Amino acid sequence: MSDVRQLNVRQMTDACQIGDIMDRITIRLPPQQVEMLERLVEIGEFPSVSEAVRYAVRDFLSQKSDRILRDSDSISTFDMGINC
Repeated sequence: MSDVRQLNVRQMTDACQIGDIMDRITIRLPPQQVEMLERLVEIGEFPSVSEAVRYAVRDFLSQKSDRILRDSDSISTFDMGINC
């Protein structure tokens, strides 16, 4: 594994330290997506399929977080208006 890949894997693993409390969820994916995740592990991009999925979820949530926060602020502001 190259030094750059090892650093990337280490950085991703550091985000979820051993002992962190995590909930388990079950997802169903098409076989082609599972195969691609397994290939990413085989070539050293991720230490495990679980870490690859966690990375994808973190990335997705990061992209959506502004909208989620904006929408929740709008709801809170709306709720406050009703209570007045």
